[in-house]
Amino acid sequence: MNARPYPAPRAPWLVRLLRLAVLAFMGASLLALLLAAGALAFQIAIQDRVVPGVRVADIELGGLTRAEAVAALTAGYQDLQDRSFAFHDGERRWTATAGELGLSFPADELVERALRIGHRDDSRRSLREQAEAWFQGANLPATLTFDPTAARDFLRGIAAEINRARQDASLRLEGTTVSIDPGQTGRELDVEAALSALSAAILSEDGPREHTLLVGESPPRQWNIAEAAAKIETALSTPVHLIGTDRNGVLLRPWVISADQIRAALEVTLHVEAGGKRYQVGLDLSALERYLGTLSPALSKPAVDGRFDFDPQTGELIALSSSAEGRKLNVEATIKRLESAIFDPLNRRVAMVFEQITPRFHEGLTAAELGITELVSEATTYYWGSWPNRRSNIALGAGVLNGIIIAPGEEFSFNDHLGDITSEAGYLEGSVILGGATVTGIGGGICQVSTTMFRAAYGGGYAITERNSHGYRVGYYEYANAGPGLDAAIWQPEIDLRFQNNTPHHLLIESSFLGAQDALQFRIYSTRHWRTVIESAIISEIVPAPDAKFVEAGDLALGQARQIDYSADGADVWVYRNVYDTAGALVKRDQLFTRYQPWQAVFEVAPGDPRLEVEEEGERDRAAVGSN
Repeated sequence: MNARPYPAPRAPWLVRLLRLAVLAFMGASLLALLLAAGALAFQIAIQDRVVPGVRVADIELGGLTRAEAVAALTAGYQDLQDRSFAFHDGERRWTATAGELGLSFPADELVERALRIGHRDDSRRSLREQAEAWFQGANLPATLTFDPTAARDFLRGIAAEINRARQDASLRLEGTTVSIDPGQTGRELDVEAALSALSAAILSEDGPREHTLLVGESPPRQWNIAEAAAKIETALSTPVHLIGTDRNGVLLRPWVISADQIRAALEVTLHVEAGGKRYQVGLDLSALERYLGTLSPALSKPAVDGRFDFDPQTGELIALSSSAEGRKLNVEATIKRLESAIFDPLNRRVAMVFEQITPRFHEGLTAAELGITELVSEATTYYWGSWPNRRSNIALGAGVLNGIIIAPGEEFSFNDHLGDITSEAGYLEGSVILGGATVTGIGGGICQVSTTMFRAAYGGGYAITERNSHGYRVGYYEYANAGPGLDAAIWQPEIDLRFQNNTPHHLLIESSFLGAQDALQFRIYSTRHWRTVIESAIISEIVPAPDAKFVEAGDLALGQARQIDYSADGADVWVYRNVYDTAGALVKRDQLFTRYQPWQAVFEVAPGDPRLEVEEEGERDRAAVGSN
């Protein structure tokens, strides 16, 4: 068999070219497989990690897990949170870190942003971002956050230590010592201003760490406290002496008002005024004012009116006694002086203030000025048979009432003008009517003076404002056919005789004790204003006097008798008075009514006299009052 001959070999260069092509293809395929495998491995490796090349600020996070990246960022920026900030108020200092004040680094948020690079749902975008990060780097900016809530709470804590309320200055009085409390300045931290300054500094790495707190101050208001304290100190410095004289001008021992008494009277009050407040320092001297009121009667002296006679020939007044000025303690003005002196550091002596009282009726007046021009009325009574003591009392009482002037509209009081009926005043014992009997007492006979005065006033047409009759008809007052019903009893201090000068003219009372005629006369001089007619008494219901009564008297001998009371019939008596004007028209008609009780004669006899009798039970009550 013949062998098949091999073909002749191709050209060597083509083979090598094909081999190279195959080898190149196989290499490329292998490289692609390797790249794919590497890419897959890379994707698997960075699946839960930050793509390489990703940074936050200067911190490299590539290849780190979420937790590792957060830890790296936190550690990298911990210094910023640990920065210390200080706050000053004078020498006081408070510190806190930036983290305590609310500065935070959002590491979780930044890591989340870093992880999103190269981990998109879009694979092509992811590969592009991964490549850009690998070759160019991806740098995310770091951001800090500041929540002012913590800082505000911290500053409020400081404010609680700094803040304090203002306390205004005040006064204190302890006993007689005055002291000033200067008060306290109010302080208040401006929290918002401090927070604003901190907010600007805490987000900056080179911001100021030391902060001076802005604290508003309100100093205590002093008002006028120093002035008030000085005034109080002056008031309490030394006692005040009140100087006065008695009613005769004799200097009295001073009344000393002590510092304790002044302290008790001090009144310190704080008043609100338009411009603010003001201390007022005053005094309540009402207690002292009341005390001075009790002193006033003893230190005061009434003015003394002159006493006068009227001379019908010349129509002039003749002075019987001189007038005299009086004085009255002016309590209100004295208190004002005391107030001034208490607050005066130099003048601590105060003279009482007295007002001079000018007498109403003095020697400079004329009768014509007063309207005293003529005799208007007169009355005369008789005291025939009166004992010497009774006559003396009548003369004394009539003299006291002589020369008195009564102004228009003024009321005359018999008791006020007469004064006290006492032995010290010169009155003697005499017969007086007391408790239903005629007894011996001081001033017997004064009722004859009041009766005569009453008749003159009644006859002059003047208004009788008080008149009291005797309990029984007294013989003295019916002498010379005078008739009953025109007597006037007085008994001090309850029973008085009063009449009013109800004319436009002054009236002058004159009295005359006519010893030779056993008569007493009162005259009233004025200007005749009307005409008065007194009708005769109307007597009715006459009750005969009881039988005489005999009582024992140890100073009498048997057979002797002494009459000490006189009998009088009881009766009802009316007396009418008609007053006419100058034209003759009736102005008024009035009446006096008197009911007299029957009265028995009483005789004193010696012991054993057969005329003595034992008084029976139920003896009539003779409760008459008056001086016989």
